[in-house]
Amino acid sequence: MSDEIVTPDDSQVVAKAPQRAFGAPELMTRREGMFPDTTGFSGLVKESFLPGETPRPYGGWFDNTVDILEELIEADGLKVEEVIEKVVVDRGELTIFIVRDHIARVAKYLRDDADLRFELCLGTNGVHYPSDEGRELHAIYPLMSITYNRNIRLEVTCPDGDPHIPSIVSVYPANDWQERETWDLIGIIFDGHPSLTRTALPDDWVGHPQRKDYPLGGVPVEYKGATVPPADTRRSYN
Repeated sequence: MSDEIVTPDDSQVVAKAPQRAFGAPELMTRREGMFPDTTGFSGLVKESFLPGETPRPYGGWFDNTVDILEELIEADGLKVEEVIEKVVVDRGELTIFIVRDHIARVAKYLRDDADLRFELCLGTNGVHYPSDEGRELHAIYPLMSITYNRNIRLEVTCPDGDPHIPSIVSVYPANDWQERETWDLIGIIFDGHPSLTRTALPDDWVGHPQRKDYPLGGVPVEYKGATVPPADTRRSYN
């Protein structure tokens, strides 16, 4: 399939971004059955995948953006493969996976280079994939270039046993609160953050409630003294 769009009068050829990644999809989660206390179904299997690495050409302005980023990495005396894990283009969106030790460096490249100018970081989101062994925790950074009206995404992973990622607050100060929230709910520790404290939960709260292995239910009901048992321990029709 061609990666070009030709206008009706053949006066202009516009590069089209690929809509689907070509690498082998990566299995992230596998769920068997549904909540047995409400459905009774036990034979259902649901698997969730992330798109795999995309080969070049990526299409549109994506190639130029990655080319510039690679040039900046090499100009700093680093090898590209030591900084960029993979590049994924899926559904017309560009995601660059960055080795965690270099996330602040790459964020500064993207913000400061005159041909990139991603001035705005739209926050940090955390995801927990228990089945992604050695990469259980993912941090996602959506970036926007106000100058060029473009959006990309950076993604960084770390193991559950070593949940540390360098903070990028020194590059994007407004990310202060978002990194705190991601630590509070997911448990990623952002090294170098000026004040990594809880945002939604009390300071003495144990655990991070948006992790997949966080227990469901079991919270006492106020004034009644009753408890709601975790969903996976309720009655089963199997």
